[in-house]
Amino acid sequence: MIALPAGWVVADAALALPLAPLIALAAVPLVLALRARPNLREAVTLSAGVLLAALVLGLWPHADAGLRYPLWSWLPGLSLELALEPLGLLFASVAALLWPVTSLYAIGYMRANEEAQQTRFYVCFAIAIASAMLIALAGNGVTLFIGYEALTLSTWPLVTHKGNEDARRGGRTYLVVLLTTSIGLLLPALIWTYALAGTTEFRDGGILAGRASHGVLAVLFALYLFGVGKAALMPFHRWLPSAMVAPTPVSALLHAVAVVKAGVFTVLKVAVYIFGIDTLHYAGATVPMLWVAAFTLLAASLVAMLQDNLKARLAYSTVSQLAYIVLAACMATTAGALGGAAHIATHAVGKITLFFCAGAIYTAAHKTRVSELDGLGRQMPFTFAAFAIGALSVIGLPPLAGLWSKWWLMQGAVDAGWPWLMAVLMLSSLLNIAYLLPIPVRAFFRPAVATHAEPGVREAPLACVLPLCLTAAACLLLFFGIDTVVAPLTRLFGLP
Repeated sequence: MIALPAGWVVADAALALPLAPLIALAAVPLVLALRARPNLREAVTLSAGVLLAALVLGLWPHADAGLRYPLWSWLPGLSLELALEPLGLLFASVAALLWPVTSLYAIGYMRANEEAQQTRFYVCFAIAIASAMLIALAGNGVTLFIGYEALTLSTWPLVTHKGNEDARRGGRTYLVVLLTTSIGLLLPALIWTYALAGTTEFRDGGILAGRASHGVLAVLFALYLFGVGKAALMPFHRWLPSAMVAPTPVSALLHAVAVVKAGVFTVLKVAVYIFGIDTLHYAGATVPMLWVAAFTLLAASLVAMLQDNLKARLAYSTVSQLAYIVLAACMATTAGALGGAAHIATHAVGKITLFFCAGAIYTAAHKTRVSELDGLGRQMPFTFAAFAIGALSVIGLPPLAGLWSKWWLMQGAVDAGWPWLMAVLMLSSLLNIAYLLPIPVRAFFRPAVATHAEPGVREAPLACVLPLCLTAAACLLLFFGIDTVVAPLTRLFGLP
């Protein structure tokens, strides 16, 4: 056996960077060619998802190697380039691992509900995952922006999938809000950054230190945060509840796999690699947006409590949970940034479980409202047990994954010297309890309402129930395995 030079190994790993989006894109023509053979069409989707997950997980030993893969350069400081770093690899891993799980769930859901245009669904889903990979592995702001826009455009047909007036209206809101914020705010922020620094490259410690006054940094930071409409900061959050007209597998894509996670990942990426945590901290540039994030965190939770429609309640819950990650960026502390990064993963497994359960309830019992769920837990025990686990994880109770991200966020608030922020985080968790726990409680412990009872209701098809059980188990496993996930991030942020 001949040992290869170390440089060869690094070069091979760098070649994996463009392969990540290409694997998802390669599924598109195959899915189209097999549109008349649904079993093979969906086998291709699942196979591509497993292959992508294996590729992305195989990159973890190289997380700190500084791998880069240039795609195209046309001006000094402006290029298309892929790069590997721990924060991007975390987001890529979340999207890659949840793609095959969501695809399996989609098979059961789409078939059981006899949804039309299933081939288009799987095609757009694959393009969306490819876009998410481009965002996760972007080496600079230009590359990220292209992936960001591609993600918006590829998910719009999924939001409007049903083709009725509600779907078209929701799709219009989705497209207008996300394109308006990205083109009107995010793009000018990137241009301004290039004017200040001569590049938009993502670098450790940021690229704006000493390049602008504190006031300019504060305005630029606000442009970025509002420009990333996928982060759903108020008042640019309406697209998210409006998109709930889509089928539940699309909701899972929006809330856990790609779209909103791409938004909050972009916020963290900009804070860490464009501004730099130290620059943000000493400039005080984050304080105005800190108040916006705190308001969004609490206001969205209060709105969620008023929603009887289950998916609408979960949608406003997502708006609130995303604000945790924006808040983490605004803390401008290493512990806060670590908490925000961890929340990308912990919220993903918790919230996708809740949406899977909502879809299973609709598929099996045709219920969409919280008030209709009394007693249904005895007929669908696996679904509502998984819902309870996902809810407890989102709330942040042990031994479930959501505890760790909230713990680090509390530490970040202490390090930032803002004790009032700890009160905001604790109040938010209490509100999480108020709007999430009554759902499994009434399903298991209240008697079924006679007008809502449907004899013969049982669990959704296995292809729906198995994924929600897997993601619920992930909430538990991630609690015990969180150190493995965040180890490269602790080195990135200089934590012990």
